[in-house]
Amino acid sequence: MAHILIVDDDLEITGILNQQVASLGHAGVEAHRLDEGLAKAGASAYDIVLLDINLPDGSGIDAMEKFRMSPGNPEIIIITGQVSSENASLALKSGAWDYLAKPFSHNELALHIRQALDYRREKKAIAQEFCSFDSIIGHSPVMMRCREKLALAAQSDAAVLITGETGTGKELFARALHEQSLRAGKNFVVVDCTVLPENLVESILFGHEKGAFTGADKAHKGLIERADGGTLFLDEIGDMPVPVQRSFLRVLQERAFSPVGGDREQTSDFRLIAATHRPLEEMADKGLFRSDLLYRLKTFQIEIPPLRSRTEDIQPIALFYLGRLESRYDTGQKRISDDFIETLAAYPWPGNVRELINALESAFAEAQHETTLYKKHLPVNIRLHQVTAAMQEEKAANAVPETSSAAVVAESAAQSASPNIRSFRAYKKDMEKKYFEELLPLAARDIDKACSLSGLSRSRLYELLRINGLRL
Repeated sequence: MAHILIVDDDLEITGILNQQVASLGHAGVEAHRLDEGLAKAGASAYDIVLLDINLPDGSGIDAMEKFRMSPGNPEIIIITGQVSSENASLALKSGAWDYLAKPFSHNELALHIRQALDYRREKKAIAQEFCSFDSIIGHSPVMMRCREKLALAAQSDAAVLITGETGTGKELFARALHEQSLRAGKNFVVVDCTVLPENLVESILFGHEKGAFTGADKAHKGLIERADGGTLFLDEIGDMPVPVQRSFLRVLQERAFSPVGGDREQTSDFRLIAATHRPLEEMADKGLFRSDLLYRLKTFQIEIPPLRSRTEDIQPIALFYLGRLESRYDTGQKRISDDFIETLAAYPWPGNVRELINALESAFAEAQHETTLYKKHLPVNIRLHQVTAAMQEEKAANAVPETSSAAVVAESAAQSASPNIRSFRAYKKDMEKKYFEELLPLAARDIDKACSLSGLSRSRLYELLRINGLRL
């Protein structure tokens, strides 16, 4: 039995869809607003979301990524009565399973649900059977999608484009893909396109014959030839010069190339993985990147999310790399204080996992022979961010609107009439503690759910819990 969330503002339609879902042997849950749907998706694991586009408080298409990042990592089926090619294109590009125009028949709905569930089962089976990806840390919903895509890509020989911000671990993903692919054990050749000198790039990629140019005193085997039988990884391909893109496109199509200064073609059987933090489609529109090469690269695309969008992965990543540091320096296992993890979780990590690793190495060096890591061991900018954020939230929470003189007089009179009334500060403190005592059970003592329900950041929530003598 699958769990299906139906998000549509038409109560009659949601009722009918829920009945149809039940007739197929599945459990349906209704939501009539976007915020209500997102709250329900965040509280339970759903297999499918039937999502309307035009909702009273926003666009379903704009919220697709939030639904996909919910605990169930569901497949999204867009349902809409306002059909347009633009909406269909946006929905499918955003990762929707399919796009259904109202009115649709019971059989149509049943077919799409069955196919989406079959796909979901097969995708998970492939991920579990073939690929563990032990080097990739994190089990947030968005990372589980990346793992599933890696597992699918590993079973083919298609070109893969890995995108993501600087520091997210694109090369780590590329290596993991190579190690789980049919070419595991063969060469994994890395080409950093950001440091390729334009006058020597063809020689580096294709190799050269002796005497091909001044200084070529012997023949040189290029990186494409070295990747024969294995994987060629073009890191930051967005920085590859346009003239070289043209030459490389032919190599990609024919798997044949000629060394500089050579008159015979050679072949190389390689699997291509490319990575970039640049918006290649925008660059192609401006003529800065060849669109025909982009089409060849995008046979299979994996987008790595920034660390700030998967904060639940910060702690396991930190523990994994701290374990490596303990082994490297033979220090024995260090204890980690709650405030150390809280401070890591509160920081936005603009440099992503790479910045986190550097911060952990800095903290480890700062602690030296101490047995416990505290937040004071972390770099100043990371600690300062937590303090600044807490001060800003405190200022916003305590902001008092301007009060008229008449209101002040009335308040003074009320206090005079009730001389034994408690101070506002004492009342606020008691009510604040009561609020958090009710919040924690509602959130199942889960920090992300508690933040979502309360609207507080992690750092502020941890601080208020500490002030009120409470713990998760």
